[in-house]
Amino acid sequence: MHMTEELHTMLDSGRTMIVAEIGKNFIQSEREEPVSRYLEKAVTLVTAARDAGANAVKFQTHNLADEQLDIDVDSPHFKGHSRYEWVKRNEAATPLEDFWKPLREKCRALGVIFFSTPMSRGAAIKLHALGVPFWKVASSDILDFPMLEFMAGTRKPIIIPSGMSTLEELDQSVEFLKKRWASLVVMHAISRYPYPAEDSNLLTIPFFRNRYSGIPIGFSQNSPWVEPAIAAVALGAKIIEQHFTLDRAFWGPDHKVSMEPSEFRRMVAGIRGMEYDSMKKARYLGSSAVAKYLGSGGKTLQEGETHFRPLFRKALIAGSDIPVGVALTKDMIYAMRPQAYAAGAPSEEFERFLGKTLRRPVARYEPLRLEDVV
Repeated sequence: MHMTEELHTMLDSGRTMIVAEIGKNFIQSEREEPVSRYLEKAVTLVTAARDAGANAVKFQTHNLADEQLDIDVDSPHFKGHSRYEWVKRNEAATPLEDFWKPLREKCRALGVIFFSTPMSRGAAIKLHALGVPFWKVASSDILDFPMLEFMAGTRKPIIIPSGMSTLEELDQSVEFLKKRWASLVVMHAISRYPYPAEDSNLLTIPFFRNRYSGIPIGFSQNSPWVEPAIAAVALGAKIIEQHFTLDRAFWGPDHKVSMEPSEFRRMVAGIRGMEYDSMKKARYLGSSAVAKYLGSGGKTLQEGETHFRPLFRKALIAGSDIPVGVALTKDMIYAMRPQAYAAGAPSEEFERFLGKTLRRPVARYEPLRLEDVV
């Protein structure tokens, strides 16, 4: 269970890996633009993130065909915008040859680690061909077992966050991956966009360190708070992931929860100023100003996270027309959003379908249910 060089070296050195989560923040207006313009904006963001102190930049990669069913829903943090059309736009904006490959090369030239969160197995296949050094799973997808099974098979490290999940669900995901000998990092995360800094509950970090012995723990923040990110490192976080933008006023779902360069730079300075000094860490954590971010520890599903789950969790769907009598293989099974309306079995039931045959023929994009297989 060896980590690839970039992640392995950083974590072993004791130096915190600081990730600028650019995501889709290269889309900055409702008006669509040419791919070349999106690439230009992405490179501008990467350069600004590097200059602000980021070691790595992370994006998000979509593959509409096996991610999002054509059902009319929108996200609670991007109301009034069809999720299907948003994913479709993002895939069109980021073709492999004209966006991802030149962006990866530009990151290399700038000395910044490039990676991206695949939002489905199909997206992971694209990124594996691109040569990403490790995986980061979306909070919504830690039970997307078709995708996690593919990731584990690549032997690359997998970073999984805890946002919008119960402790039992996180345990289930960790166990699924440990059985496949995957190298893991677990991230404390809260899936609210944004959330009050006082709800950071940073004592979850030592709770995870005790629960998942030997697994590095990080902190993924969906809000622009400088002090909680610094406190997370004082508590033992090895990776800090922070949304990044040039201007929170830009159009789109994630700009408003992102740090601007000056804030990111302050966060980096605070982390670098204490990461090797246990006395400074203790003094920082002992400050009355920091105590309000610590919370009570443990892992709880916060009330503001629950409304994302039905729309972002996934159900099992036929990936092709499947006749009666054919044994189901992993490639025939998609995990797709939105679970609430898809009518298929939850994506974590994936293994229960493998090798089974259907009682009735199923067309592509029809739900797969346990009562349909023998």
